[in-house]
Amino acid sequence: MTTTLALSDTFGSDLVRGIGAILLYGVVGLLLMFAGFWAIDWTTPGKLSQLVTRGLPNAVIVTASGLLSMAFIVVVAIANSASDLTEGLITSLVYGLLGIVVQVLAVRLLEWATRIDVRSTIESEKFAPVSVVVAAAHLALGLVVAVGIS
Repeated sequence: MTTTLALSDTFGSDLVRGIGAILLYGVVGLLLMFAGFWAIDWTTPGKLSQLVTRGLPNAVIVTASGLLSMAFIVVVAIANSASDLTEGLITSLVYGLLGIVVQVLAVRLLEWATRIDVRSTIESEKFAPVSVVVAAAHLALGLVVAVGIS
């Protein structure tokens, strides 16, 4: 008894279209992550990339949590994009950018309301427990914004 593997007539074109979609969404996701990092860096006192490179523990914690929160937003924006590729890419980009703006504003507002001195925290060479609070705020608000997108 022989078994034949029957592929649909559109298998090849569907596969190529899927690969293209993955690459395009990857580019959109990468651009949004760059935009998210830039937004965090721009709105956080001090130059995060330099502080992270110096190995300052609080800067690393705050930056890592900020990037994770942005990733939540980007992933949900892509997951909830339209089924048409062009519309999906556009909605992912728009929702992702809006989510990044809302995230940054919400985190800065929360930091202001709690009176956390973010600059001295991230510039400290010693671990500061308050950096975990800032990280939690990033992650929590990133999840809230991500769910808002969905």
